[in-house]
Amino acid sequence: MNSEVSNPFEDRIHATAERAKQTESAVVKHTAERVEHGLHRATDVGADVAAGVNDKAAEIAARGREATEKLRAQAGDLFDKTRDFVREKPGQAVLIAAATGWLLGRLMRR
Repeated sequence: MNSEVSNPFEDRIHATAERAKQTESAVVKHTAERVEHGLHRATDVGADVAAGVNDKAAEIAARGREATEKLRAQAGDLFDKTRDFVREKPGQAVLIAAATGWLLGRLMRR
């Protein structure tokens, strides 16, 4: 056989291989685009979730600060009332303190 003569089977094989190669390239490109799109969506969703969590954490921190300030104010008021009571009725305050100490002592022994 002459090597310069074209073999129709060989031509068909090369043509089929070329089509397969182009199809594979298109599939790979399409898959890569889908993966990239998915990554972008996942990144966007992750950023949205992180922003939501950050906002919620800031809100909780603000509530915590408000509660702390309120408790400090209440503790200060209670201290002032106790101090005023002790100044107005020192004898009664000493008796209450002694009774409280005795009761706590009894409870601690058990």
